[in-house]
Amino acid sequence: MTLDRRYVFGGLFVLAGVAAAFLLRSVLGTVFFAVTVAYLLWPVRQALVRRGQSFRVASGVATAGALLAALLVLSPLVVVVYLRFDALASLLDLIPSDVVFELFGMTYRFTLAEVSTFAVAYLRRLATAAAAATPVLLVKATLFVFLVYSLLYHGENAQRAALAVVPSSYQPAARALNERARDTLFAIYVLQAATAVGTFVLALPVFYLLGYDAVVTLATVAAVLQFVPILGPTLLLAGLAAYQLAIGQTVAALLVVFVGGAVVAWLPDVLIRPRLAQQTAHIPGSLYFVGFFGGALTLGAVGIVAGPLAVGLFVETASLLTGELHAVPVDDE
Repeated sequence: MTLDRRYVFGGLFVLAGVAAAFLLRSVLGTVFFAVTVAYLLWPVRQALVRRGQSFRVASGVATAGALLAALLVLSPLVVVVYLRFDALASLLDLIPSDVVFELFGMTYRFTLAEVSTFAVAYLRRLATAAAAATPVLLVKATLFVFLVYSLLYHGENAQRAALAVVPSSYQPAARALNERARDTLFAIYVLQAATAVGTFVLALPVFYLLGYDAVVTLATVAAVLQFVPILGPTLLLAGLAAYQLAIGQTVAALLVVFVGGAVVAWLPDVLIRPRLAQQTAHIPGSLYFVGFFGGALTLGAVGIVAGPLAVGLFVETASLLTGELHAVPVDDE
């Protein structure tokens, strides 16, 4: 195949990819996550193949491992809600019908009956929407599993097709970008898990000092909520502060907001992510911080992975450019 024909087919491949992305934009996030997970599982699949397993078995085992890991992440929250459901429901009975507090010598009274009615109606609408979205989520989950398996099973063909478009003189750069992408994706998921563990460790003494009984339960919920973009443990802290305020404990509500917000919601992102980013992905902590929060604010859940990945590829491209410029001799005047 001549070089011109290769570029023609490469251009057609890019155009077909853009058209597919436009037509399948509703599941584009699912496809993106499937590609990143397949990237991470590729070494596992290769190790199983080297041990004598077939491509089909190795791809299936690696995919099952990813599915099990996802279930392990979500299971603590499900278990906590199931075991503590009666305790959570009993909290609603403790909320008074109205709240009275004084400010600057003036007494203010707020009736919570209307708020409770609105909250119940909102939760019912939310539950209805969640029930309606369940079939779509099941379809996306099934699509995710099949995509991960297919990408692992046909990985060699995809790599050969991608490298065939790249001229031989640029293939080392393409391989370097591929390695950077894999290392960055590994670091992203490791950082997410490490941040969740760090949140759990930091939340234990905070909730204990704030006087809560279910310390382990609250710390577990805070850790799992680290996987929620932007809001994270803030959702839990906001609920606790609202409850404390509703029962008239204003000081406790303020402590939850400021102390809990600083240690549980803010400190893990600032303390853990930048440090581990430098060690695992070889990305400056400030750039990773920008990529993580910038991507999350721009793209939502997809941006948690896409933002740092874009930063990692940018750093690798800058490194390649620097090496190329240093290789060019400079004439002394």
